[in-house]
Amino acid sequence: MKKLKVLFENNKGWASEKMATDPTFFSNLSEGQVPAYLWIGCSDSRVPANEIVGLEPGKLFVHRNVANLVPHTDFNCLSVVEYAVDHLKIEHIIVCGHYGCGGVKAAMESHRLGLVDNWLRNIRDVYARFKDELDAITDTKKRYDRLVELNVMQQVLNVCHTTIVQGAWMKGQPLTVHGWVYDITNGLLKDLKVCVSDIDQVDDIYRVYCPH
Repeated sequence: MKKLKVLFENNKGWASEKMATDPTFFSNLSEGQVPAYLWIGCSDSRVPANEIVGLEPGKLFVHRNVANLVPHTDFNCLSVVEYAVDHLKIEHIIVCGHYGCGGVKAAMESHRLGLVDNWLRNIRDVYARFKDELDAITDTKKRYDRLVELNVMQQVLNVCHTTIVQGAWMKGQPLTVHGWVYDITNGLLKDLKVCVSDIDQVDDIYRVYCPH
């Protein structure tokens, strides 16, 4: 309990600092949230979404899980996407991985971890798809880093393949899906230049809605 007491003390200090800077801060927050962005990131404690992009509470809707995955069977993640797109009307979905991701590293290794192995199967599928490219990278760290990037790219596609996102596009709702990677060693974001904002950018086989 003593360790948790520190967290409550930190909370009081944070709340007092916010009130001193802006007396209306919490009253404004209590009226509702109007974020323009949905962040789908890793659960890693070193990757605090709001702080990385310098946004205050209420400006960034966040979903985090091990290795920033968007499986089509994860109704938790899909529910977050649906609420963000259909109700909050967010304009940007950012899938952000990070170099040094333990989940990605574990997916490239053969030893058994437990229940999480079933989750990491999604990353192993990405590895299998790009096996030739990855196996050609002799430097282990660079191979891990590349799989981090490829995993983000795949999750961007997974987001775009949902009925939620495609439905928004068909209604003319402005919505763009981005793929980024965060570098823990320097605190900087890298844009992977994966940007999808229209159903015409989605392969025909994955289109649930026909634009014509």
